Amino acid sequence: MTYKFRRESESGLILVNIEIDDRYELKMILDTGATNTTIDSNALYLLGYDLKDNIGTVEIETANGIIETEIFEVNVFSSLGLTKEKFQVQVYDFLAHGIYSDYNGLLGIDFLEGIKFCIDTRENTISIS
Repeated sequence: MTYKFRRESESGLILVNIEIDDRYELKMILDTGATNTTIDSNALYLLGYDLKDNIGTVEIETANGIIETEIFEVNVFSSLGLTKEKFQVQVYDFLAHGIYSDYNGLLGIDFLEGIKFCIDTRENTISIS
């Protein structure tokens, strides 16, 4: 399977669409350097998730230092033609921490765990086999 992606013109970031619970679509940045998928807590709240329903917290190291994120289990999480059920995501309040973005988070390498994939930056495609 091969999927086209968009690139942000200035930064070259790889942009992908994800779908949560077969109903909600979000724009995210594919970040193969991120261990875990992270979603803005404001986006998750607007999708109807109760932010008190986290299943734990974890400290992670970012380029700007150590932060604490909450862990949520999303019923169905899809992107790039792949679907994961009961997928755990990290949730962080972007706005409260001064992060202003047109995107709702980062699609981390955890989503592609066990999948053979190739990112072609000349053709702006991701091949999954």
